[in-house]
Amino acid sequence: MGENFGWYLGYGITIAVVLVVVALVVPILVLARAIGKQAKQINDSLAEAVRNTAALGELRTTIDHAEAIVAGLGRGRTRLGG
Repeated sequence: MGENFGWYLGYGITIAVVLVVVALVVPILVLARAIGKQAKQINDSLAEAVRNTAALGELRTTIDHAEAIVAGLGRGRTRLGG
């Protein structure tokens, strides 16, 4: 046994290191899986938000038209003496 003690010690250290690495990596993989499951829900919610806010792209046009209408009303009021 004395001549193989180094081998046994090396194997023991190797097994201990592998177990520590596995103990550290498994929680990371579990967390990554949970994040992956939530990613689809997050993506779906973001896509819905894009659909719900798409009309805001036309807000500048609406504001421009409203400003033109208000300016026209102001000119009309001025002409009428108000």
